[in-house]
Amino acid sequence: MAETFKLALKLILEYWWIITPVALFFILRNLWLSYLQTKYLNSLKWVFLEIKIPKEVPKTPKAMEQTFAGLHAAQDFITFTDKWFKGEVPGWFSLEIIGQGGKVKFFIRTVEKFRNLVEAQIYAQYPGAEISEAEDYSLAIPAKIPSEDYDLWGTELILSKEDAYPIRTFPYFFEEAKEEERIDPIASLAEGLSSLSPDEYIWVQILISPVGDKWKEKGDKLVEKLIGKKVERTKGGLILEEAHSWFQALLSGLGDLFFASSEEFSVKKSVKKEERKVENLILYLTPGQREVVSEVEKNISKLGFRTLIRFIYWAKSDVFSSANRALVIGAFKQFNTQNLNGFTVNLKTIPPKSGLFVKRRKFNKKLRLLNNYRKRHFLHNLPKRGFILNTEELATIYHIPGKIVEAPTMPRIEAKKGGPPASLPIE
Repeated sequence: MAETFKLALKLILEYWWIITPVALFFILRNLWLSYLQTKYLNSLKWVFLEIKIPKEVPKTPKAMEQTFAGLHAAQDFITFTDKWFKGEVPGWFSLEIIGQGGKVKFFIRTVEKFRNLVEAQIYAQYPGAEISEAEDYSLAIPAKIPSEDYDLWGTELILSKEDAYPIRTFPYFFEEAKEEERIDPIASLAEGLSSLSPDEYIWVQILISPVGDKWKEKGDKLVEKLIGKKVERTKGGLILEEAHSWFQALLSGLGDLFFASSEEFSVKKSVKKEERKVENLILYLTPGQREVVSEVEKNISKLGFRTLIRFIYWAKSDVFSSANRALVIGAFKQFNTQNLNGFTVNLKTIPPKSGLFVKRRKFNKKLRLLNNYRKRHFLHNLPKRGFILNTEELATIYHIPGKIVEAPTMPRIEAKKGGPPASLPIE
């Protein structure tokens, strides 16, 4: 270790005139990009829309899937110039469900230029709904939180497997023939939020940004891997693989030289050669394995959105209950399957319970969660966060509840307000 450190130090001292400009270039480049992106984001005009649910919603979440398919038209194609000279970032929507003092409400936040797109897609599928501009409820939270009077807890959710594996979606819940036996996947969340006391609040935020076909390409490679088909690698991947193989061969050769006989080595080579003969295992897959392959192929056939899910629970200290955090986690657990995919907690975003300076770290983590929620931070400052969900998966976790959801404090409008006919004469 000491020799390695000395060698590294010697290289730095001898070649500092090359290393320093390169390091400064990358530092200044990132600072420049951060400045441009901040300027661009501050120029965006956002609209906060509340969706008031009609009394009768006979449609299944399939209607919301069509809505998301329409919203995919907002996909941005960011060029090199757009990114490095204008600071543009991919656009996104914020889908939000809140339990506020026991009342359940639905919101969508969008940039102003896509307001008509959002309203048109929702009204096309839910003509009885009512959409109105609202104030951002997150601004009403006390300025000093957590504090002696209020406490807060929150986290982000991630997928347990690769994006191409699907979660359990609404067709599973609506597979029963009889309408009275159907289960709305959003019912458990709605019931949990409606059971909160007047001084308790749970806010759920689902950020989505339309993506292209790269995630499908990764899914195709996963399918090829599952059926044992040889996966073609990119040039960069081949170089890394060759380097890794060379290193492995060197270690293996040294090991064989000192610890294995030539006969054992020849047997290992023949076994590996024999294993490579099977290029496609589709005929040897079990029914369960074939189902996984089928579900993955079905999942990647639909439009995708990069997604980030976070929620926070806050309340007055005297009524704060850590058990209420399970309301949201439990509601998302119903979409999990052992052989496919599911949601799990991102441990990196949970407020810590122990360790050095635990109180300060816990306070900072909670404050960061609240700040990320308020600002709807997504791709621009959290580039490594998020995962891909398709339109069907999104419609499962966020849709206008049907009439089978009977949460007592979920407000429903009796009738949609209609405007005057277009042919009405104006004096």
